[in-house]
Amino acid sequence: RRAIIIEGKEEALKFRTDAEAEIRERRSEVQRTEQRIANRQENVERRATNLERRERKLSDKEKTVSELEEMKQEHKQQQDAMRSEQLTKLEEIGQLSMSDARNELMYSAEQEIEHDLAIRYRDFEEQARAEANEKARNILALAIHRFAADVVSEATVTTVQLPSDDMKGRLIGREGRNIRAIEKATGVDLIIDDTPEAVTLSCFDPVRREIARLAVTNLVSDGRIHPARIEEMVGRSEKEVSELIWKSGEEAALEVGVRGLHPDIVRLLGRLKYRYSYGENVLQHSIEVAHLSSMIASEVGANVKVAMAGGLLHDLGKALSHEVEGPHAEIGADIASKHSVAKAVCTCIAEHHDDVMSSTEAFIVSAADAISAARPGSRRDTAENYIKRLQAWKKSGAHLTAWRSATLFRRAAKCA
Repeated sequence: RRAIIIEGKEEALKFRTDAEAEIRERRSEVQRTEQRIANRQENVERRATNLERRERKLSDKEKTVSELEEMKQEHKQQQDAMRSEQLTKLEEIGQLSMSDARNELMYSAEQEIEHDLAIRYRDFEEQARAEANEKARNILALAIHRFAADVVSEATVTTVQLPSDDMKGRLIGREGRNIRAIEKATGVDLIIDDTPEAVTLSCFDPVRREIARLAVTNLVSDGRIHPARIEEMVGRSEKEVSELIWKSGEEAALEVGVRGLHPDIVRLLGRLKYRYSYGENVLQHSIEVAHLSSMIASEVGANVKVAMAGGLLHDLGKALSHEVEGPHAEIGADIASKHSVAKAVCTCIAEHHDDVMSSTEAFIVSAADAISAARPGSRRDTAENYIKRLQAWKKSGAHLTAWRSATLFRRAAKCA
């Protein structure tokens, strides 16, 4: 019994100690809360004081602004009254109303301006006719001189360097399975001959040849050459070439300065990097025509942006000429119109091989296309044919070009 009583007293003492500690903690917490509330009240009172001060300043400013507006209105009324009085006195002195004086002044000014314009127009037309031939020659010569592009000729074979001649046997594989897998996956002929540390890829399609070159280069670097690995490398190379096509089209548009093209147009433009016409790279030719068109348009006062875009996209149809029937000019114009290209640019694309053009910009693109294709070294040709072409141009082509250039300049002068 005594042990139970002692244990009960100890437990009661423990409860009492815990309760007193909890009470002390709650009292301290209450004191902290009261302190925070007091601080917040001080902050609120301080903010209220600041707000009252700002309201007083704003009210003073509003009063000042209203007073200034009233003074401005009064000054404006006084000015209007003075102006009306002055007009009345002038009408009394001149014995004409304001409307009659204005009409008489406008009539006399129109007569004088019409007479001066007729004289100046006649002088400008005579001067343009006198200087058309010389100006046209100077414009074409300046455009050709300012832009001198590199020559990119077509090649049907590509050489891949090997680290050693032992790699040739690995490329052939057991019983020729590796070389058959490469040719089947890429559509390219892999030629392995006595050339030291090199193999040759032969194909008329430059896209396939580039895919095969990347695949063989990656296989040689990796060292693992078997049919499954070949298919994997070819697939990876196809994706890489597709990205390269997109990048080439985007770089061409940025280089020329043509913006806002549809992604499909940019991709088709990049495909022209692997397209050749008479040994000339079509993408390089398009960039050159765009630069020449912009230079000629800036000299004659035509729309530079339309001429530049038409020059860049004039051979767009060649990217699909083997897939769609019809002339590449019509194909390119249809594709451009479907992708929201400006109507004036589509006209340049469609008419750059026609004899009659409906706009000055289309004529400029046609002339730039002829200049780019006819300059020395742009297209593959034999020495005999080139000499014959120079002789024929010397006899008749120079006069024809001068006549067409003079016609272009007269049209531009007349439009101006």
